Amino acid sequence: MSSLSSKNVYSFIGMIFLVFLLLITSSNVTAKTNLSARDIVELVDESRRQTTDSAFTRMSLTTCKYGISKGKLKCAKKARIKVIESAQVNTGEDNKDVKSISIVLEPANERGIGMLSFSYDDSDRDNETWIYLSALGKVKRMSTSSSDDEDTESASLFGTEITIEDQETGKLDDFNYEILGEGKFRGREVVIIESTPKPHRLKKSRYGKTRSWIDSERFITLKVQMFDKNKKPIKQLDAGKVEKINDIWMSRSLTFMNLVTQTLTNMKIEAINFNIKIEPSFLTKRALNDQAFREKYLLDLREQAK
Repeated sequence: MSSLSSKNVYSFIGMIFLVFLLLITSSNVTAKTNLSARDIVELVDESRRQTTDSAFTRMSLTTCKYGISKGKLKCAKKARIKVIESAQVNTGEDNKDVKSISIVLEPANERGIGMLSFSYDDSDRDNETWIYLSALGKVKRMSTSSSDDEDTESASLFGTEITIEDQETGKLDDFNYEILGEGKFRGREVVIIESTPKPHRLKKSRYGKTRSWIDSERFITLKVQMFDKNKKPIKQLDAGKVEKINDIWMSRSLTFMNLVTQTLTNMKIEAINFNIKIEPSFLTKRALNDQAFREKYLLDLREQAK
């Protein structure tokens, strides 16, 4: 199937967006929860952080060019599939920082490529990310900036449509928040919140603003629209298969759509285990370039996850 033109895709997304606004936006911008926009965002951030609390995850990342057929997204070309194992721990003050490591298992020619990330809640402290490229045999510090003049690949998660910025938690003081409306979305009560980066954040962000459809009972994000600095929609995130795992509400499927390149990446969580003992020494650059060291810890994590 051939993909649709960029113009048609923008028209389709714009039409859907207008319909949602008509259905959901209210003249009363105070949520029924009586919480402020900032209160809601904090609850969402806390909920999301629970999914990285001593967790060991196996996931698949499926990336393809897409088209729209009969109102449904379809891969227009053969998809590229990667299988990843990831370990995460919360650390720092009030456990609001996150350390994580992700290793590619498949395809075979990319096995061993890894990424190490340290995310800090403090707005004054830049996040840190390193990637190990097995073909080069060395660890490289990645740029976490997503400004317009950055190479987009530099901030991509293993060459997918998911960027480091998309996965970021914390740093809530970097944004202003506003409730645009409330109503129902996919049968759930939601609040639409617009997040606008403050000047210092805007300088290093690809997004001029985002709009999030937040489940007002479970405080998880069901949909996000990302706009560039000219207020043009450039990306969309859709959450699916929401489940309660270990008493934590989470989505097991996230689809990131790049509206400019008409490329999507679906992140599917195949397995996730909490309360896993993850040694601090595993969350280091040595685990990226020392195969024996890395495999020893991965074997232990797989054993704990049984």
